[in-house]
Amino acid sequence: MELDLIKYVVETFAENKSAISYEVEEKDRVIEITIFLAPEDMGKVIGKQGKIAKALRTLVSASTPRGEKRRIIEIKEKV
Repeated sequence: MELDLIKYVVETFAENKSAISYEVEEKDRVIEITIFLAPEDMGKVIGKQGKIAKALRTLVSASTPRGEKRRIIEIKEKV
């Protein structure tokens, strides 16, 4: 469910939607979600002073049921 929410928010701000990819890695206590973006979309998705990225992280943590693994979101440039 969180991945659908993440995809919705990221694709709202990114212009090059075909270059977006997601990687989900489950570890001991966390689920790490890495978003790979085109270089020109990095600033648009992160936002000024990281406000959009922070809001995205807040949304995901609020939608995670209590007692489940914590979600970590990383935004990286696609190489």
